[in-house]
Amino acid sequence: MLDAASVTTAPRASVLRRLAAIAYDSLLLLAVLFIASWAALPFTHGEAVHANNPLFTSYLFLITFFFFAWFWIHGGQTLGMRAWRLRVQLRDGNPIGWWHALLRFLTGLPAWGLLGLGIAEHVIKDHTQLPALVAMLYRLPTGLVIGVGALWVVLDNTRWSLRDRYSETVVVLLPKGVKG
Repeated sequence: MLDAASVTTAPRASVLRRLAAIAYDSLLLLAVLFIASWAALPFTHGEAVHANNPLFTSYLFLITFFFFAWFWIHGGQTLGMRAWRLRVQLRDGNPIGWWHALLRFLTGLPAWGLLGLGIAEHVIKDHTQLPALVAMLYRLPTGLVIGVGALWVVLDNTRWSLRDRYSETVVVLLPKGVKG
C-alpha cells in the first residue's frame, strides 16, 4: 500500500491504459450480465425477456452499477484496472465511497451510451422502426464523440477526464510491485 504522500502524487493514468482496462472490464461485465440474465429466467418461466421491458432494463442497469461501484469502493480497482495497475481514488488519495462511485458511474453513461449506439447501428438492420431521436444519434460519429473524451485526458495537464472532474476522483497509475 502507498503512503498518503505518494498516493496524492502518483502519476495519472494514460488514455491507453484506461482504454485497455475498459476493454478488459467490458468482457467481465458482459459475462456478469449473461449470468444476471440467466438468473432472471425463473421469473419469466424460461421465456425470453422483451428488449423494451423496463423492469429487466433497470435490473441490468443496477447490476452494472454494482459491478463497478463494488470494485471501486473495495480497493479502488476493477479487475481490468488491477491488470493495468490503475486505481480510482479521491483527489486527496482516500478511497471513494458510494456517492462518488455513483457520480463516477452516472457521468460515464453518455460515453457508454454512444458506444452502445455505435455498436447497435451495425447490429440493427431496420432503422425505420427506431424513434427519431435514437435514429438521429445513430448518425453521430460515435468514435469522434468518445475520442473527444480521450483527447481531453491527453490535453489536460492533470489528466483528469470529465468524469474525474465531476466525481472529484482521479485514476492513478500504481508503481510496479504495488498491490492496490
